[in-house]
Amino acid sequence: MANDNLEEIRKRKMQQMYQEKMQEQYEGEQQEKQASQQLKALTDKILTSEASERLNNIRFGMPDFARQIEILLVQLYQAGKIRGQIDDEQFKKILIQLKSDKSEESGGITRISK
Repeated sequence: MANDNLEEIRKRKMQQMYQEKMQEQYEGEQQEKQASQQLKALTDKILTSEASERLNNIRFGMPDFARQIEILLVQLYQAGKIRGQIDDEQFKKILIQLKSDKSEESGGITRISK
């Protein structure tokens, strides 16, 4: 009888731990989704529609790099280093600079064009 009660307590504890873990995961996903939406809203404000389209194309092929670009743009904007919107030509120059900085670090060569 005592073993049955102990087993029932273990099952309930495991169920509770599982539910807490799932809740934490859900909350983390929601926070990540909200942060992504805020980044997108700010980058849409910073970039013209053509530059924003270019960023979306980058996001499709290199999501981590696109995220870094978004964070960089928001940081520059919040620091007051970006005034007005960045058009596609300016955005291409920024990307070329970023890729050349990465290429120097890794020793590779990359080309960005549209």
